[in-house]
Amino acid sequence: MANKNLNKAKEAKKDEFYTQLEDINNEVRHYREHFRGKTVLCNCDDPRISNFFTYFAYNFEFLGLKKLITTCYKNQDADLFSTNKSEQAVYLVYEGDKNGDHVPTADEIGVHPLKGDGDFRSAECIELLKEADIVVTNPPFSLFREYVAQLIEYNKKFLIIGNVNSNTTKEIFPLIKDKRIWMGASIHSGDRKFWVPDDYELNAAGCGIDETGRKYIRVKGVRWFTNLDYKERHEDLILYKSYTSSEYPKFDNFDAINVDKTEDIPCDYDGVMGVPITFLDKHNPDQFDILGITKTWFGMANKIYGEQVQVDKNGKESKVTKLNDGAVLEVSTPPLGKTYYKVDGKIYIQTYPRILIRKKK
Repeated sequence: MANKNLNKAKEAKKDEFYTQLEDINNEVRHYREHFRGKTVLCNCDDPRISNFFTYFAYNFEFLGLKKLITTCYKNQDADLFSTNKSEQAVYLVYEGDKNGDHVPTADEIGVHPLKGDGDFRSAECIELLKEADIVVTNPPFSLFREYVAQLIEYNKKFLIIGNVNSNTTKEIFPLIKDKRIWMGASIHSGDRKFWVPDDYELNAAGCGIDETGRKYIRVKGVRWFTNLDYKERHEDLILYKSYTSSEYPKFDNFDAINVDKTEDIPCDYDGVMGVPITFLDKHNPDQFDILGITKTWFGMANKIYGEQVQVDKNGKESKVTKLNDGAVLEVSTPPLGKTYYKVDGKIYIQTYPRILIRKKK
């Protein structure tokens, strides 16, 4: 059990990323009207370090907030984080400027002890969640799906950070399809810089130490996830390409055409189209319906393949069942330097997951 707890602690430590103030401001500015008179909860944030607490405390009056609550996870086992001391978990409450200096000061911020470790799943933290109107934070990536499930269960508005690949999972995609969650306004590509704890091992290309001496890591595929509406979400994607069967082949196991890039969606095709998951960055729910995803656990495939031979880029062959896990295209000749599949004398390739969409009538 000790080793199991230690592993959990190490995993939590790897999830301890601190969002840049600039990234928070660039996103929240799209939702200002949603925050007036509301209680905001940041329930995965160390208030001594968290830019979420800093942003909302210093913009409390500007946003017209009612209350700001912040909690942070602190493991109660003295040895788990190798600090040789235990820290008590607390939650902070700020209800605005009291002395007229427009600066949140220590005597204006209520500090309250938590009985447990501040885990967002604990009973006392759930009580704070019930009190909140909007949750804004950067939850642990490894617990993202569980975290979102809790927000949905308690019917909360939220603005949180996660990885774009979460969109393809069986927990998150149905929420996307049912318009219960969508992508935020400000991050659509590239990576983002996050501060990490001082004892974080910098062993990746995207790591470094900034001019202030703080360690950071760059993370690819980061997105804001929200259920707060914003104006830019309803802007039409401009379509300019015309459909041809040669440029847009049909999937062999889905009744839809393949579109490799969002910008290449044809303007004159009314059937089902399979587009990259990054389409969700530009999805206007007034322009397109989301019908499904090319994952067999959503029941979208209309064909199951028998014996398959995979040929990797080096020509090595192996028997697999991978074609039954996604979107498949039949090709006339084997692609050079890429993995392909042989079934009953035919040659196939598999695409990355595709979101299935159709233009609204």
